[in-house]
Amino acid sequence: MSESIYAKGRLFELVHREQPDGRIFEVARRAPGVRVIIADLQKQELLLTREFRRELQDWDYRLPGGKVFDSLEEYRLFREGGEDVIMPAKQKAIDESIEEAGVEVKDVELFKISTLGATMEWDLFVFEAHEWRISENGQRLESGEQIETNNWFSYERVNEMILNDELKEERIALILMQWIKKNQKGDKL
Repeated sequence: MSESIYAKGRLFELVHREQPDGRIFEVARRAPGVRVIIADLQKQELLLTREFRRELQDWDYRLPGGKVFDSLEEYRLFREGGEDVIMPAKQKAIDESIEEAGVEVKDVELFKISTLGATMEWDLFVFEAHEWRISENGQRLESGEQIETNNWFSYERVNEMILNDELKEERIALILMQWIKKNQKGDKL
């Protein structure tokens, strides 16, 4: 399927994809992102960051995460190389764990990919952290980030927070509920 980019910013580009019958399908594309589930499986607790989000003009509980590529140009060059995006996404998940949550993660495993939709291409790769420890040096926030960490919540409390709209990133909230159901001991859901 041939495509042409007809508008471009730093983070988004608008793409026309020609369909086999000649119609044009319009897509907005953004480089993918990552989120990291950091859990204490014995205590059945999840680590959530508390972050001030400009789009909400409020604080929100979230999973640590960020962009896999810092620009569309970097993402374009990567796509042209034909490599699998999982490896850089995995590395970014490890990096974001220390940056946003102050947690040193040895390894992550892909749990799920959240695909936004047909006309908006912005995948989020959600990873589970394995072999992690709290860093003695704390977070490594980027300039302008306001993120509080060390917020551990029981699986039950996270589910309540999701249903009470205390986690505003709804596509990640659903994935968290699915992860909790898979990992919760007993019949609490």
